Amino acid sequence: MNEAPPTPPQGANDPACDLRLPAAEIDASLRWPVLFLFASATAWLLVASVLSFITFMKFGSPGFLADCPWLTLGRVRPAAVNAFLYGCASQAALGVTLWMLCRLGGNRFVFQVPVIIATKIWNLGVTIGVIAILAGESTGFEWLEMPRYAAAFLFVAYLVIGLCALVTFQMRRHCELYPSQWFLLAALFWFPWIYSAANYLLLLDPVRGTLQAAVNAWFTGNLAGLWLGPVALAGVYYFLPRLNGQPLYSLGLASFAFWTLLFFTGFAGLTGLLGGPVPRWMPALSTVANVCLLLPLGCNAWNWHATFRGNRGAWKQSVLLRFILFGAACYLVAGVANAILACPDVAPKTNLTLLKVALQTLTLHGFIGAVFFGSAYYLLPRVAQVNWASEKLINVHFLCTAIGVAAMVLGFGFAGISQAAKLARASVPFVETVKSPFIGLATLGVVVLIVGQCLFAVNLAKLFRGVCEPLCRSFCSTVCGRAPGEAKAEAKP
Repeated sequence: MNEAPPTPPQGANDPACDLRLPAAEIDASLRWPVLFLFASATAWLLVASVLSFITFMKFGSPGFLADCPWLTLGRVRPAAVNAFLYGCASQAALGVTLWMLCRLGGNRFVFQVPVIIATKIWNLGVTIGVIAILAGESTGFEWLEMPRYAAAFLFVAYLVIGLCALVTFQMRRHCELYPSQWFLLAALFWFPWIYSAANYLLLLDPVRGTLQAAVNAWFTGNLAGLWLGPVALAGVYYFLPRLNGQPLYSLGLASFAFWTLLFFTGFAGLTGLLGGPVPRWMPALSTVANVCLLLPLGCNAWNWHATFRGNRGAWKQSVLLRFILFGAACYLVAGVANAILACPDVAPKTNLTLLKVALQTLTLHGFIGAVFFGSAYYLLPRVAQVNWASEKLINVHFLCTAIGVAAMVLGFGFAGISQAAKLARASVPFVETVKSPFIGLATLGVVVLIVGQCLFAVNLAKLFRGVCEPLCRSFCSTVCGRAPGEAKAEAKP
């Protein structure tokens, strides 16, 4: 059955403007590239989960695995973050991007082999980078800890995948654009720019002094705000109307949110430098940008609310919609919290506390992670042509995600507030500032979150088994002339 976009754009009734192929044909053309991307993302998710568990255990018990130099906090935490950002989230973002561009463009995907090869190169780069971090070769720059020889693999692989995605968009058979395509194209252009610029200015031809901190803060803000964030927003704009069964409320609001988001996000990452040895105009401009980002936040919130209220009971029947709604809610909360923490009276007191970890958790695992999981649960059965083995596991995964993210955000949030209060008093020893009973709540949230991620991996493994079993039977029939079950039956006396 040929599925239309969530909201029929203007001109959709023009036969010359709508020559979409059947959805099943589009999904079949994406089968192996998308499955490979999500399989790789899931493998790195499990690696990141193990490293994250070790990290948060060290928050509460610094002596945990202290005898192993490869697993010190200064190594295992950046390794966990890089494994999640580049191994898991970025590959999931690429998979969602390719699928959505083909579905909305109504055309098949014709670059299967180049994308699979590029994905292998990407995974090789991430493997080298994570091992290098654990071995002590970290660059020391946040979210850019992988050495430049590992980053080269990622950059080359992305160029191949990004060019294939752009050519696929150019080959679209449906000429009208939907808001999701705006965000996807923006993300495709922004990632190579911010990644190459940061690597050049920090690793290849390093700038001097405090400018390094400014470039690093700019990169971290843009990686989440202009690469992973727009892909997740594209997912919300695509799946919310589709799963809710209602058209998007306003394309105008979506357009205003898109352009204001692109304009202000580039300036919004420097609030962590408030009070530091940098020109005051840098963090001041970043503070203004964070406050101005409330404009696209409000537009998105109203657009989604007006779309959702047409069928408020849909979330009860669809766990996939619950993933999308939870991710959208985390996006809104994170945006408001980011604006508050960017204020000049607040930022200098909270920048070096666990409040930053709470905000990152809300953004990466609450917003981006939940939307990507919801997208995966929708598109993977269509691409693989095999249903999920267990609907119950999906429901439990959602509960684990919601409870885990909430516990982590509350735990790190309250621990960060406690830290800020202690740091304001000079009489409090520094060792006391890192101790908090709320870290136990955050660690419990990490465990619950990891349980949910493991359930997703189990469900995905069963889906892959359903994909591979017919292929194995076909191979055995072709090579041996009989099915595997028949061979076993003849072997019996």
